[in-house]
Amino acid sequence: MKYGYARVSTVAQELAVQKQALHSEKCEIIREEKFTGMKTDRPVFSLLLRELQEGDTLVVTKLDRLARNTKEGIEVIEKLFEKGVKVHVLNVGLLEDTTMGHFFLTTLLAVAQMERNLIVERTQEGKALARQRDDFKEGRPRKHTKQQVQHALQLLETHTYKEVEGMTGITKRTLIRRKNEQEANSQG
Repeated sequence: MKYGYARVSTVAQELAVQKQALHSEKCEIIREEKFTGMKTDRPVFSLLLRELQEGDTLVVTKLDRLARNTKEGIEVIEKLFEKGVKVHVLNVGLLEDTTMGHFFLTTLLAVAQMERNLIVERTQEGKALARQRDDFKEGRPRKHTKQQVQHALQLLETHTYKEVEGMTGITKRTLIRRKNEQEANSQG
C-alpha cells in the first residue's frame, strides 16, 4: 500500500500543496497533521509508523516532514527499512536500504538540519537587533491603538461590554485586560 504523509508546522499553514503532490503520486491513504516538527510527539505520524507494514511505501514531499533533526530522521527511516517499508521523498527520490542510500539520506538530513539551524540563528539575531530599539515591545503588536482602546473604555461608562464590543470591534477580554492595565498603571 502507498501511504502519504503531509505536515505543516502551524495551524495557519495549509496542507493543500503537499496533499495535491501526494494525490498525484497515487497515494492510497494520506495522513495529515498540523504539528511542529520540533516536537517528537506527533500523534498522526506515530500512528502512521505503527500502521505501515512490509511492502508498503511512505511518500512525503520533503525529507523534513519526517524528522526534526538528522539523528531522528535516520532513526525513523532505518526503522522503516527494518520493517521493509520503502521511503519515497518527492523532491529527492526513492530512498533505499543500501550503503549509498544511507549516505545520501545522512547527507540530506544534515543539510536540512543546517538550514533549520540557520533560520533559527537569523531569527534570534533579528530579535536581538529589534530589542536594542527604544520602541521595541515583545510579542505580537497590539491590534488597536491607545486612542481606540481609550475611546472604548470611556464608552464602558454608559454601555455594557457587549455593546462596546459591537460598536468598536474590541473584544470584552481585551477591554478587561486594558482596563486592568490602566488601573495598575494609575496605582503604580
